[in-house]
Amino acid sequence: MSYPKFYDEIETIKVKDNLSNVLGAFENGEYEFSYLDVVKSAGHSCPTVAGAYIMTLEALKTLYPNQRAVRGDIKVEFKESLTDGVAGVIGNVISQITGATDKSGFKGLNGKFARHSLMSFDSNIESSVRFTRVDNGKSIDIIYNPSSVMADLRLKPLMIKIINGEANQSEQKEFSILWQDRVERIFQNIDKVISA
Repeated sequence: MSYPKFYDEIETIKVKDNLSNVLGAFENGEYEFSYLDVVKSAGHSCPTVAGAYIMTLEALKTLYPNQRAVRGDIKVEFKESLTDGVAGVIGNVISQITGATDKSGFKGLNGKFARHSLMSFDSNIESSVRFTRVDNGKSIDIIYNPSSVMADLRLKPLMIKIINGEANQSEQKEFSILWQDRVERIFQNIDKVISA
């Protein structure tokens, strides 16, 4: 499997999942998510997928300092509707990492380990996303704005050629390299693209 090597340099998100422990999937329910994991799940890497990963990484580090985040014990709220813009894409990535879902998620075992109803949209918040620990109510609001990391000016005309079926193999390769270059630069400038 070949992919941009900077994926391997991105900090992983370490979680503890009590359901996973009970069901014997991972010892002590401890495992981690890498950016490569979410790229495989999403099927692509872009500023939106990167932003969802970054927001989750930074929020969980704040909510669970010096410890693993407890997957399945995190509530996630979005200002946007599920069908607005890229809210659904962001929600899917965050759901994969935190376990939070709207009504479609796991219903639990005799009232324990439920994952449904932990994600909501159209919330009365001013941030991009709010993450809240269910156990103690501590929350953090995150705003993601990648506009300070500019796309290469060659991207737009190359994208138009690709969409119109006019790009040759060399142009398609150039586009993919430039696309991932911006994603890499977003990760290199986390402090500029998010605020809490």
